[in-house]
Amino acid sequence: MDTLFSNGARAARDAGNMEPERLVLLVRASQAGDRAAFGELAAHFEPTVFAVALRRLRNRSEAAEVTQDVLMRAMRKIGQLEEPERFAGWLKQVAVRMSINRAVRRPKEAVCAPETFGGEATGGETALDSLLRGEAAALVRGSLDRLKELDRRTLTAFYFEGRSLKEIGEEFACPVGTVKRRLHTARGRLKAELASVMSA
Repeated sequence: MDTLFSNGARAARDAGNMEPERLVLLVRASQAGDRAAFGELAAHFEPTVFAVALRRLRNRSEAAEVTQDVLMRAMRKIGQLEEPERFAGWLKQVAVRMSINRAVRRPKEAVCAPETFGGEATGGETALDSLLRGEAAALVRGSLDRLKELDRRTLTAFYFEGRSLKEIGEEFACPVGTVKRRLHTARGRLKAELASVMSA
């Protein structure tokens, strides 16, 4: 994906995880106005930002646009980051927020009924994906807040933060199979919560 930030630093992106010392050095240099340093950061983290946006938007063209917007915003706001070693998490949260904002600005889409919540929607996505992208997004987030912490954290990590099953398993110290079961259970509880709210 050739973009505004693709440059000679592309090799850094392909080299795997960046060394913490190198990351801190580049962030501090970027905060001091070094555009080449930020270009290296952008080239390294661009695939991660794109993956987050694509999970939220399900559209490669939109995801590419959001990726560029995220990197541009990060370049402008990086001076506000007080802990350089937290750059990756900070950037990912920016990507999540901007992807959700892009999704909710789309034209209104048909909202799935609660009884179809656990099933499949068009295009291979779940009904929860459709709800999160549609006009009921605020309702879903409100219902999430009423779930138990484990259910809420599991759903939030997968649907809002764009984490993979493997990443969630590493965070919760459990195998991928357990994560899948927790997601299934949490979706069922969220479905019930939504049904209760919508019938009130």
